[in-house]
Amino acid sequence: MTTLRQFLFRKEYLRINLILTKTNHFETKVILNGVVGNFIIDTGASNSCVGFDAVEKFALFAQDSDVKAAGAGATNMLTQLSRKNTLQLGKWSRNRISLILFDLTHVNTALIAHQAEPVDGIIGADVLKKGKAIIDYQRKCLYLK
Repeated sequence: MTTLRQFLFRKEYLRINLILTKTNHFETKVILNGVVGNFIIDTGASNSCVGFDAVEKFALFAQDSDVKAAGAGATNMLTQLSRKNTLQLGKWSRNRISLILFDLTHVNTALIAHQAEPVDGIIGADVLKKGKAIIDYQRKCLYLK
């Protein structure tokens, strides 16, 4: 019998290890524009995003946006847009990735309150769809094609 891992490797998927946090979120290391950061995997987030406080860290070029963000208990938040970024998760990478920039203070405050590490950003459905993502919850890993 073929395992999920063997099946997906034959389909040319790449495996990315995930860490289950104390808050029951999956996190992974991401290389954004050549810089390593800590990101939550969030299938419910429509777009991948980075906190305003990490703009310099990842050398992001930000443009103002009229779109308001909402999520994790906060609404009507101002956003900016950063285009043409390089994103790498494990050996999977893509160029020309657009990211939403907004204040992640409320997210990191909640994480810290539960003794979890703060994050630089969130990998959302936009990136997960591009990579035809499959999450193996039991084995704590993400497969991207």
